[in-house]
Amino acid sequence: MSPLNIQKGTSQHSAYDLRASFSEVQETHTLALVVDNEPGVLARVIGLFSGRGYNIESLTVAETDHTGHRSRITIVTTGTPQVIEQIKAQLARMVPVHEVHDLTVEGAAVERELALFKVKGKGDARVEALRLADVFRANVVDSTLESFVFEITGSTQKIDAFAELMRPLGLVEMARTGIAALARGS
Repeated sequence: MSPLNIQKGTSQHSAYDLRASFSEVQETHTLALVVDNEPGVLARVIGLFSGRGYNIESLTVAETDHTGHRSRITIVTTGTPQVIEQIKAQLARMVPVHEVHDLTVEGAAVERELALFKVKGKGDARVEALRLADVFRANVVDSTLESFVFEITGSTQKIDAFAELMRPLGLVEMARTGIAALARGS
């Protein structure tokens, strides 16, 4: 209750809208930036996030236009809607940034993550690891008498499910890359 004993969000007893104009709900957004492919651009973009206390959950960078010297930075970040809007506005003002797209808002996007899993085991655990890898369409990229290294691509949920099933079979190491995302359609 507020000091005036008016419940937050109600406006039936007042001529003024007393509802909060901001949201405290944390949302995850995938932002795609088109930037100049030159030294220091990534550091400037990352500096914007770290300088303001924003978190980056995933980051991928790749050159997309060799002749135009352009790269694409895909960032997955979390914040309130107001924070996300502030991030997008600040990124758009940066000189080496040409485009800022919020793939979460703009519509359907194709997202994929790449992960490597090292699984140690013997006997039945080895056989079960290979069987599960086949079910998840993971590739064996390295094999010794004591371990396998699997490569898997897919949604974050698929990678998480594969990790959970591999833990009891001898998962010892895991390396995940950032999420790569592209808007569907044109």
